[in-house]
Amino acid sequence: MYKNIIFLFTVFLLGCSASSPQDDQESVLPAPIDIDGLPDVNAPDYWDKAVLVWQDEFDGNTLSKENWIFETGAHGWGNNELQNYTEDENVTVSDGTLKIVAKKIEQGPGMVEYTSARLNSTANYKYGRMEIRAKIPDHKGNGLWPALWMLGTNIQTAGWPACGEIDIMEYVSFEPNQTHFSIHSLANNHRDGTQVTSGPVLLETIEEEFHNYGLLWTDKYLKFYIDDIENIKLIFPRPAITNAENWPFSGSFYFLMNIAVGGDWGGLEGVNDAIFPAVMEVDYVRVYQVK
Repeated sequence: MYKNIIFLFTVFLLGCSASSPQDDQESVLPAPIDIDGLPDVNAPDYWDKAVLVWQDEFDGNTLSKENWIFETGAHGWGNNELQNYTEDENVTVSDGTLKIVAKKIEQGPGMVEYTSARLNSTANYKYGRMEIRAKIPDHKGNGLWPALWMLGTNIQTAGWPACGEIDIMEYVSFEPNQTHFSIHSLANNHRDGTQVTSGPVLLETIEEEFHNYGLLWTDKYLKFYIDDIENIKLIFPRPAITNAENWPFSGSFYFLMNIAVGGDWGGLEGVNDAIFPAVMEVDYVRVYQVK
């Protein structure tokens, strides 16, 4: 587990070159980079200039198939998870919120199936303020692993964790009243025990109330917050020496929202069948960018 890193390093490399003079032709120098004209992502008012560029407020009574697609299946999802992700059966939209519902299905004597939903956004973005307002399922026991997160759009070609993963909110029900923020890459990921994480962050009303889970993402840093952009819980600055292994966060990412059941982390303390049905409500997903 890593302590929060609060240093930000910025390195500018400036250079120019000229072609060799040819007879009486003048050499042409490239135009200088206007550093002063670029927005300062570390300025106190930088995010005040951000404007809303995409949103889903989950109004109406149906999930927008233009905004979201289902991932389905029961193959463990790389974490030995127990649920079968279905299409439509575990999602409803009503009263201004999306409900993702994890269920226990009795298949016969001693036979139980767990179902849930995993939604991926069709929209993807590079940099911005990403904010999701949600309420975690009521606490009834161990075994739930809901998450609000992002993956690089190149996952099909690069694979995980090379594509990069940004966990805007993770929760495991055997640790009530807490949430986690993390990033994963080739250089930093949980399989190698090298992930960068906030560790457990105390949030005593996480199961009872809606909270805003947010990310401030620029080419210089990832900052994670709860409720207000001033309430930062984890900062991951861009490494001074950057490569694809330690900073896959220069490409586009899409949103994911799901409730997993059991798994390598969510199931560490077992699965209590009293937790079902379990409902995570999402009030909105919004993306703001500085133009």
